[in-house]
Amino acid sequence: VFRLCHWRNQHLPRGAAGPDGIVIPQRIIDKPPSAELRPDQKDTDSLPPYDRLDAIMAALCEDMADIETIVGRGYDRAEVVRASELLFRAEYKRFQAAPGPKMTPVAFGRDRRLPLTSGFNPIKP
Repeated sequence: VFRLCHWRNQHLPRGAAGPDGIVIPQRIIDKPPSAELRPDQKDTDSLPPYDRLDAIMAALCEDMADIETIVGRGYDRAEVVRASELLFRAEYKRFQAAPGPKMTPVAFGRDRRLPLTSGFNPIKP
């Protein structure tokens, strides 16, 4: 996402109706990510650092790897289990949102259809 923000600030896509130049201020890019559900909350208060979380999520979503496989790659079991639980618990939200751009080999939506009922999680610990 950060690379996409930097790219957009440097390019006006052909045929785009938006403004040229800086669209996403640097202060927004530099701000620690947060769901902002509480004052001064940061995502890293309850999630692993993004470099680890990104790798865990890629393994869960794109590789459909199970927990043992991901832990075998050197990731902390508790972090993998928590990421898996959060991912599958929020599956219903992906059906409520408008379709977004496909930025990875496996996009949420058409490429990844999972049941929403009965607490389905194909890789429960």
